[in-house]
Amino acid sequence: MLLEKKKEREVAIPTSSMADIAFLLLCFFLVTTSLDLDKGLQLGLPPKGESKPIPKKNIASILINAAGEVAIDEKETPVSAIRDIIKRRLAENDKLIVSIKTDRQTPYQVYIKVLDQVKMAEATKISIAEPEQ
Repeated sequence: MLLEKKKEREVAIPTSSMADIAFLLLCFFLVTTSLDLDKGLQLGLPPKGESKPIPKKNIASILINAAGEVAIDEKETPVSAIRDIIKRRLAENDKLIVSIKTDRQTPYQVYIKVLDQVKMAEATKISIAEPEQ
């Protein structure tokens, strides 16, 4: 009779600590996971203040139209040539300010490529002009 009672017991897996284990795993993955955060464009903005007139010889105007075509001082230029042109102009004039002006419909990829070329030319004074409305 004693043997029969032992056989009637059901075997069960204890689940009382399952929530604790899940919580510990969640904490572990939260602590050890690294998230890639987009930093955005790394541009230092000038402090708010009064504007000063700048001579035309100290400005290199880069215009990008809606079709993604680029012009430097009203001369059509391929994107790949911007770096060399700006680098040469910076060697001639250390006070050069590069002004980038776009159309509202300009493809974003072209704008970023132009900005990258200007940065690779080691230009430190970059003006991002507002598109005309």
